[in-house]
Amino acid sequence: MTEPNGPDELLRTIDALAAAFADLSLGRTESPPRTVIEHGGNRQLLVGSAVWAAQGVASVKITTLTPANPARGEPLIHGVVVLTDLDTGRITAVLDGAELTAVRTGAVAGLATRLCTRDDAGDLAVLGAGAQAHALVRAVAAVRPIRSVRVWSRTRASAERFATDLPVTVCDTVRATVTDAEIICTATATDDANPLVAAEWVAPGAHLNVIGGTHEDACEVDPALLADSFLVVEQRAAAIADAGEVRAALHRSLIEPADLHELGELVRGTVAPDGRTTVFRSVGMPIEDTAAAVALSSSRTVQAVAW
Repeated sequence: MTEPNGPDELLRTIDALAAAFADLSLGRTESPPRTVIEHGGNRQLLVGSAVWAAQGVASVKITTLTPANPARGEPLIHGVVVLTDLDTGRITAVLDGAELTAVRTGAVAGLATRLCTRDDAGDLAVLGAGAQAHALVRAVAAVRPIRSVRVWSRTRASAERFATDLPVTVCDTVRATVTDAEIICTATATDDANPLVAAEWVAPGAHLNVIGGTHEDACEVDPALLADSFLVVEQRAAAIADAGEVRAALHRSLIEPADLHELGELVRGTVAPDGRTTVFRSVGMPIEDTAAAVALSSSRTVQAVAW
């Protein structure tokens, strides 16, 4: 199992991601684009690898993304992550790819939340009710004193099951969920270019973690929101290639590439939010898997598979 055993381990994962993104920003690590093979309509096979020289490790992740799976009781994502030692080449751990993906995606949103919100931000809205939504709530709650959580899902039954696991309020509409929320997390796995969240529904000064789009043109939030927001991405090139809202906003000349601030720059303190609404648009990068695997495997005496 790769799921964090508690808040301390989750915070360790967030801190590992911060260090990895700082190194990425300084050119001290390699995280090339993933290979994505689409097949059978909207199913995907994804392969990603990264080297984190400062920690002496590298990782390879193979995952499958099958949007029809949740409807038939199967996870959206299956996969495996292999962690290796750079010095000896030895495989040091093999971890469940689906769980690690949920953990590190939640953790990177937790990092962005820590960097972009007030210390007392506590009203959270979540769109989506799957495994990733659970991970987002845990990660955000690890860095901010969450007082209330509202959730919406396309399937109300999914939202109600989510509410049995966590103390949340189930909402009937996206608008009711996000209105006046201080922190908004989207995790809907949409592949649609029609946004779920209208720009006018977002309170000025709110922070959004947008992580659910599964296609390079998919939009969970209105690209118009980006025009007046402080924008944060993992890496400019990756966001321009894979983030639907970013691609749409650039196409409509609402933003310029220079408006995209890399997460590593915020970690290093070379840029900082300026009081506007902040939007963190994540696409997921192999270095995140490497950092999360280091944090999770180094804190345990038994990995998922020992070699």
